[in-house]
Amino acid sequence: MIITLTLSKLNRLARLHAQAYGWLHLQPIRYVFNGLFATAVHFLVLTFNIEVLAWSSAGLANLVAAVFGISAAFLGSRYYVFRASQISLRGQLARFLVLYAAIAVLHGLLMYVWSDVFKLNYQSGFVVATVMQMLCSYLGNKVMVFKV
Repeated sequence: MIITLTLSKLNRLARLHAQAYGWLHLQPIRYVFNGLFATAVHFLVLTFNIEVLAWSSAGLANLVAAVFGISAAFLGSRYYVFRASQISLRGQLARFLVLYAAIAVLHGLLMYVWSDVFKLNYQSGFVVATVMQMLCSYLGNKVMVFKV
């Protein structure tokens, strides 16, 4: 409920900015804003789980937070980034979950090869893997999930 209300406010704000500046109508720009919003949701839930709920496992706290972040990413993609899509919610959600599972595996494999096999710095590998993830996510959402 809170995420939906926030997304509607974000959508309204984007429309006002698009009228004023013109460039926010571009889908890739909306995708970046949506990604920043979903990342913020992920981080806030992670922080809440650790700091307020005092969860001792950062891994478990992050796993739960990731569910919220991914949910925010899906809702933002559906109602803000790729809003012209005519595919049913159920169809979009199924494709979205398959896409994100595949990207997570690809991200993990890239990190494994980068850091464990080639013994390169894991932080730079994370940046490379994250850029790959972002590109695959945008293209996959555009072509496979929302088909716009």
